[in-house]
Amino acid sequence: MKIAVLGGTFNPLHNGHVMIAELVCEKLGYDRVLFVPSFMPPHKIITAKMTAEDRLEMVRVFCEKEGSGRFLCEPCEIERGGVSYTCDTLEYISEKYKNNIEGKPAFILGEESAAEFHKWKNPDRISELADLVIARRKPGMVLTGVSENTPRGQFNGDFSAVFNPEEFGYPYIELQNPEMKISSSEIRTLIAEGGEWEKYLPESVTEYIKGRGLYGY
Repeated sequence: MKIAVLGGTFNPLHNGHVMIAELVCEKLGYDRVLFVPSFMPPHKIITAKMTAEDRLEMVRVFCEKEGSGRFLCEPCEIERGGVSYTCDTLEYISEKYKNNIEGKPAFILGEESAAEFHKWKNPDRISELADLVIARRKPGMVLTGVSENTPRGQFNGDFSAVFNPEEFGYPYIELQNPEMKISSSEIRTLIAEGGEWEKYLPESVTEYIKGRGLYGY
């Protein structure tokens, strides 16, 4: 079984994430995509008032109800606590799935993350543990003036760093995906302000947000 890993805060999980996971299966031939919600991402501060448990449950509900069995929720980062370093997660996943996995897992990241990959903890080890898959990603275009994230430490934050393939320095697979036109921060703003937001989310995530009254709904 070929496994790919898609990490993120998933605050909330939206159709852009789903599109990437589907294309990795359909175009690159992976059998399963593990959605891994982060507990404390190293590169940004989670500013929305949202518990890790709710973010995890949104992903879990989505993977159970949608994706035709190709998507699995992997809770290791939230269960581990602390700063969610990708190298630690890939070590864990490689061991957990060693009897079922074909080759190395893939690790999916967007261009805005790839632009700062050299700042991550043990990027060389990450490249050894996984085949890197880079998806095209541009800033959301539904709303203007909405900040995507509050950066942490040495990181610039989403979209302020430009990905240069010639300077990346690691082997990778380019995913030919349509550019995403929405971001999680825009969706949170739409929900809080009573805008049209449901069309940007999987049905299961929409139902969870409404049922829990999240993001000011």
